[in-house]
Amino acid sequence: MRRLVLVALLLVSACRLTSAEVTVSSPAECAGQRADGLTPGKVLVGGVYPLSGPASAYAAVAQGVSAYFAWANARGGVAGRQVEFLVRDDGYQPARAVEEARRLVDSDRVFALFQTLGTPSTAAVRAYANQRGVPQLFVASGASEWGDAAYPWTIGFQPTYAAEARVYARHLLETRPHATVAVLYQNDDFGHELLTAFEEAVAGTGVQVVARRSYEVMDADVQAQMASLAESGAGVFLNVGTPKFAAQALAADAAMTTWNPLHLLNGVANTPSLIAALGPSALRGVLTTNFYKDPVAWETDPAVRTFADAVRRHVPGADPSSSQVMFGWTSAAAFAAALERMECPSREGLMAAARDLRDVEIGTLLPGITVSTGPGDPYPVEDLRVFRFGDSGWEAV
Repeated sequence: MRRLVLVALLLVSACRLTSAEVTVSSPAECAGQRADGLTPGKVLVGGVYPLSGPASAYAAVAQGVSAYFAWANARGGVAGRQVEFLVRDDGYQPARAVEEARRLVDSDRVFALFQTLGTPSTAAVRAYANQRGVPQLFVASGASEWGDAAYPWTIGFQPTYAAEARVYARHLLETRPHATVAVLYQNDDFGHELLTAFEEAVAGTGVQVVARRSYEVMDADVQAQMASLAESGAGVFLNVGTPKFAAQALAADAAMTTWNPLHLLNGVANTPSLIAALGPSALRGVLTTNFYKDPVAWETDPAVRTFADAVRRHVPGADPSSSQVMFGWTSAAAFAAALERMECPSREGLMAAARDLRDVEIGTLLPGITVSTGPGDPYPVEDLRVFRFGDSGWEAV
C-alpha cells in the first residue's frame, strides 16, 4: 500500500528537500520521490494568471479550470482525490509571476503548478519550477520552447504558435498563392515566434510579407501601427496580438474604407470580450484557428452541455459561451487525465504520466483531435482547424 511519510529536514542540496517536504516511501520504485500537496484524498494545485492588467481577458481561463475541478470534485474527485485549486494574479508581469509561483510552492506547498499563462510569465517561472522539481504542467502558451528537454518539469498544452503560423501559411498558399501580407505583432517571444514561423513557411513561395509593425504590451494603442500597415496596401493582414490590442486592430481595420485585407486573427486573441466589444459586423470574414469546440457553435453537443451546466453551477460569474472558459476546462481535463495515470503518487509520477499520454480523448476537443505525448513528442495537442466568422459566429472552413 502506498504510504506518505513526512520528512522534516533542513535544506539538503543534493536532493533539494526542504523542511516539511513530503516523500513517498512505497512502493519501492517510487521511494524518495516528492509528494508535497498530495494525500490519498486530496491534491493541492496552483495556477498563475493575469487576473488584472493588459491581458486580464485571460482571467476567464482560470474560471474554466475552476469549473472543471469543482465539477470533478462533485463527482468524487480525480482518481479519488479532491482537487483544491489556488489561483494567483501576476498582472501579466513576469517578475510577479515568479513571486506568485514561489508563494504557491514555498508557502502553500502545492503539488504542482498547473498553468502559468502567457509566454513571458511562463518563461520567467520555468527556471524556478525546474530547479525545485515542481511540475509546471500544461502551460497556457503556445511557445515551442516548452518542448525543450533541458526543462523536464515544464510542458505545454495547446498547439504551438509555430504550428498555428504554418496553418495560416498553408491556407494562403492554397487560396491566395500570390498574397501580400502585413503583420502586426506583440514585441515579445509570443509575437516573434508566430511571425518568424509564418515567414519561414512562406519563404520561396508567391506569398510575401511586405510590412511588419510591432507594439509593446504597455502601449496605449496600436493606431499608428495600423495606419502604417494600411499604407502597404497588403491583401492580407495577420493580427498577432493579445485580446486588447487585437481588438484595437480589428476596430481600426473595420473603420478603414481604403484598406480591406483578408484578416487573420491569431487564436489566443479570439475571446468573447473581443466579439462583444466590436460586434459581429467587425469580425465578418475574419479567419482564425482553433482546436476545441466553440461553446456557442457546439451548444447542443453533450460534452459542451456538461461544460456549460457545470460553469453555471460552480462558477456563476463565468460566461459559459466563452472560448477562454472552454480552453481552461479542456486543459484541466488533460491535467485530470495525467493525474489519473500516475503510477507513482508523486511529482515525478505526475510528470511521467503527462509525458506518456497516448491519444487521450477529451469531449470538448474538436473531432479527430486528441491529447498525445510520448518519447520525443512533448507537445500534447498539435492539430488545428481554420474557422471563418460568419453572420454571428465562427464556422469551419
